[in-house]
Amino acid sequence: MDEDDFSRYVNNPLWPILVETVHAMVMYKYHKAYVKERLIHEQPNISPRRLAAELGIPLGEALVILYEIRGKAGKTGSSAPQPSTT
Repeated sequence: MDEDDFSRYVNNPLWPILVETVHAMVMYKYHKAYVKERLIHEQPNISPRRLAAELGIPLGEALVILYEIRGKAGKTGSSAPQPSTT
């Protein structure tokens, strides 16, 4: 599987829980800001696994950061798909 294929993760029913957990991490906003302001310009095609290794962060956090920065969160501004209530 291509590591940049986020659909495997985003379509998983646990994705919203991962996003919620990552957003609760103390250093998340600082890691995201660093990636957005520095790393993404130097390495625009960085994989989630490589980002996790370079920053020493969990793979899940790297996935959420790259998903949000690369604009794959959709037009609603939400970082996670909302679960169906039906």
